Amino acid sequence: MTDARHIEAQIYERLSKVIDPELGRSITDLGMIAAINAVGATSQGDMPSYDVTVHVELTVEGCPLSQTITNQINGAIVSYPDAKLTPHIEVSSMSHDKLADLVAGLKAERKQNPFNKPGVKTRIFAIASGKGGVGKSSVSANLAATFAALGYDTAAIDADIYGFSLPKLFGVHTQPTNLNGMLMPVTAWGVKLISIGMFAGADRAILWRGPRLQRSLEQFLSDVWWGDPDVLLLDLAPGTGDMAISVAQALPNAELVVVTTPQPSASDVAVRSGLVALQVPMKVRGVVENMSWYEHKGERLEIFGAGGGRRVSDQLTETLGYDVPLLAQLPLDPDLREVGESGRPAVLNEDGALRSDALGRTFRELAEGLLRSE
Repeated sequence: MTDARHIEAQIYERLSKVIDPELGRSITDLGMIAAINAVGATSQGDMPSYDVTVHVELTVEGCPLSQTITNQINGAIVSYPDAKLTPHIEVSSMSHDKLADLVAGLKAERKQNPFNKPGVKTRIFAIASGKGGVGKSSVSANLAATFAALGYDTAAIDADIYGFSLPKLFGVHTQPTNLNGMLMPVTAWGVKLISIGMFAGADRAILWRGPRLQRSLEQFLSDVWWGDPDVLLLDLAPGTGDMAISVAQALPNAELVVVTTPQPSASDVAVRSGLVALQVPMKVRGVVENMSWYEHKGERLEIFGAGGGRRVSDQLTETLGYDVPLLAQLPLDPDLREVGESGRPAVLNEDGALRSDALGRTFRELAEGLLRSE
């Protein structure tokens, strides 16, 4: 005969597999399950029945993902195979002291920039361009969305402090959750995001230089709980300024991806952003040519000329002394702008799945190619 204490122990074990979406840890490990009480109920047929009350303590009051956690707890209870269990979930928030202890423990595990430690497995790609207007942020957003759609734990930092655009491209209008000084990145379309635009508002000018600019990146890396993502993308500001140098210093294992358009005025400048690798320990992984052509009635119109991506690839290969391939050529596609400005990366369908057309295949190949070990 199954008794109540055995039921409680079994439910606790099942709840250990429920993961907090923000912290990436089991809700039992995080101390979010305060109590489980099983009480016998009128049996239905041969299977014993119990009312199971679970007392859940969330990290913050009004946690935006509380319903997700509650649904997972309900699922873990009703799917119990050896008894008929009726769940009753009582939700509250942690006490100030309990939350402080939890955050202190998480910070103690990290202590510093988590991506600059020996043995880190996160692949880091910094998306750069020599000038603005070449679609660098669009490439960054769609590439991040592609990684997430392919099942990779994906994070993205909007490191373009002056021209932040990732919040708009991902449809983010909320601020990160603050857990006693530790920030939870906002998740949209499967990607964990942080941007100064989430704090300042898109209509406010950011006038940061030098040390304060570098400190913003350090905060994004160290004061945000990223978990252990498979991929981290950084959308850099155009050019070869302070932020590019800061990224190279903070993340020497980052790989640079240079975005250009076909015309010489863009590709010549793009070479300079790749040559930052001569000054800092950062490898240039490859080149992406954006707006390569426009499809019109079955004909490819090269509105901005041709060959820019190949020129950047060849010049960087010759100067750096290793192969810097042309990774992808992307069309001038109105969807990239129209859908992107609506708050959904254009490479995704409305359900969040990767598009199966040429654009989806191109971004899939780009993402998979970047993850191949060199």
